[in-house]
Amino acid sequence: MSATYDKQATMIKSGDMNAIHDLWDELADFDVGRSEEALTHLMGGLCALTGAWNITWIGAVRLDTFFPDDPAKGWRPRVMRHLHSSPLDVAAQELADKLELGNIDETTVRNLEGAGVFRANRLRDLVGPEWFESPYYRIYFQGVGTEDAVWVASPVNGDTESWFGILRGPDQPPFTEAERDEIAYVLRSLKWFHRQQLLSHGLLVAVTPLTPAERRVLHLLLTGISEKLIAEQLERSYHTTHQWVASIYRKFGVKNRAALMALWLGQTA
Repeated sequence: MSATYDKQATMIKSGDMNAIHDLWDELADFDVGRSEEALTHLMGGLCALTGAWNITWIGAVRLDTFFPDDPAKGWRPRVMRHLHSSPLDVAAQELADKLELGNIDETTVRNLEGAGVFRANRLRDLVGPEWFESPYYRIYFQGVGTEDAVWVASPVNGDTESWFGILRGPDQPPFTEAERDEIAYVLRSLKWFHRQQLLSHGLLVAVTPLTPAERRVLHLLLTGISEKLIAEQLERSYHTTHQWVASIYRKFGVKNRAALMALWLGQTA
């Protein structure tokens, strides 16, 4: 952790600091096969700490761009999760589709200028006051119940990042600098967690994320049970289950379960 965030820790109220440490401890208690539950738990904890109305998580990857002037420099959202289902789901997917075509908002451009380093920004850190009068803000923020946001990006390697959007509604005050820095402190210390989330979706090693079926198999593989028991739990044939296992190994570039587990431990497979 940088000296900046060591100093920031001394500025957080003791009650919030206790809640942050409790949240970290709770996340550490989730085994690797429960990454989806752990993500939901973190998002709920962030809502409670910040008074947010919703949380968005995005697993982002940098791909070979199809056009030379790509304003996103190849970065694309590949997995999105929201703590609470809402009109935000549709709006977020619409924005992801626009990004694929190079239609990208100023806030995203500014955020991606720092790609490769940990960063936390409020909307007002990225754009001037005139942006809050734009159709984009009215449609994609106010139109889905959001008045302000803090976006935090945590690089895991050169081509993958874990993004969190902490969203406040119209009945809540804008985020202060101190609140932004507190959110940054919470998420900067969780690089292991960001890595685990991206691994569980296949995003550290594959351009194409794991399918829903492969993710279910992966989480069971990580518990250590046999392929036969995995097939029984999923109520599928052993042959079908084995095909899913083979596909998972192929996407992660490993040959067996031991090598797969090594990825989660941050070791060379």
